[in-house]
Amino acid sequence: MQHVANVLLIGYNKLMQWDLITNIIVILAILVMGAFFILGLYQWIRRKSLKKVDRTLLCMPIPMALVALTYLVFDKLFILNTRPNGSGEPSFPSTHTLIAATIFFVTMIALTKYIKNKKVLLILDIIMLVLVILMAIGRVLANMHWPVDVIGGVAFAVIFTDIYYYALRHKGDKNE
Repeated sequence: MQHVANVLLIGYNKLMQWDLITNIIVILAILVMGAFFILGLYQWIRRKSLKKVDRTLLCMPIPMALVALTYLVFDKLFILNTRPNGSGEPSFPSTHTLIAATIFFVTMIALTKYIKNKKVLLILDIIMLVLVILMAIGRVLANMHWPVDVIGGVAFAVIFTDIYYYALRHKGDKNE
């Protein structure tokens, strides 16, 4: 009986490790978005006009608002399924995955304005892709989400990033 308890405890600890890793990744993503917010605020103060802030920064609230709306719709209004851990909490789409993937995908686009070295951009893009993949796998391994939940989170992130890209390219920017 003690052996069974030890195996269950080890399994539980591994689940908690993945939960911690994915929490760190989403916090890192939020810090990245915070850095862009500070940059936008700095430009606004320095340039003395919101119109003179880079469109790259001004359009960032669009995908973030869509993330918030998606959370409200699927977590509060229209619950499709619940977590595999038996908690009964809504699980589709994975909010951690949605937030991290949206921020990192948008960042991949935004950094092309501020970093001109293609090798540096490639390295940063690979790091962000690895973080999104770790997030998706980690949420499933932590028993917090079903695979369809993280796939849904990434799919929404791609759509929201496309909307961000469209907003950037179809409004024109005198600063870019």
